[in-house]
Amino acid sequence: MVPRTGVTVDICPRDVPIALIGTAGGALALWADAPAEIAIPVALLIVLDIRIRRWRRRT
Repeated sequence: MVPRTGVTVDICPRDVPIALIGTAGGALALWADAPAEIAIPVALLIVLDIRIRRWRRRT
């Protein structure tokens, strides 16, 4: 996915230990009987900090 001109997408890991988040996400997926197709994207949204910013050039 390529953002349009004037849109900035920043993706960086959060300041939380990734092993802790992974273990908690895996335990939650096992407890809720969630399939991997749902558990993995949700875990990535928890682990990653995604910011979308829009900007325009001033004339």
